[in-house]
Amino acid sequence: MIQRIQTVFLFLAAACAFGLFGLPFATSEAQIANSTNFSDSIYNLNDHVALLILFAAAGLLSLVSIFLFNNRKTQLLVGRFSIIANVIGLILAVVLFMNDQGNILDATKIEDGIGAYLPFLFLVFAILAQRYITKDEKLVSSMDRLR
Repeated sequence: MIQRIQTVFLFLAAACAFGLFGLPFATSEAQIANSTNFSDSIYNLNDHVALLILFAAAGLLSLVSIFLFNNRKTQLLVGRFSIIANVIGLILAVVLFMNDQGNILDATKIEDGIGAYLPFLFLVFAILAQRYITKDEKLVSSMDRLR
């Protein structure tokens, strides 16, 4: 049902994924001309197409999963795919940041943004949703045995 706790967790997970569209992973004090990520002094989803696609997919899959409450096995599967998309996006964001470290001067201060923590929050909310969906599936299957 839509009013279950896993719906709240899935919605919060989707909000975290879509929050990355407005919040940066990191910012620098000034623009770095030879940097691919900090050429505009902000490292966000717009710096790489794969990041944009992966986090959009994670958010959309979480939203779609909310409306699959009638089929919990499919809901679990779609939720797992959203977690996988988020983890791959997180790994890609870190790899892109690390590859760009050679272009960043030591004098330039890089500060992490709120967007750096949103993929981790996404994981927490998505895993909690998966846990409660599994709990509901076990409850329904145990009720079927009693009939």
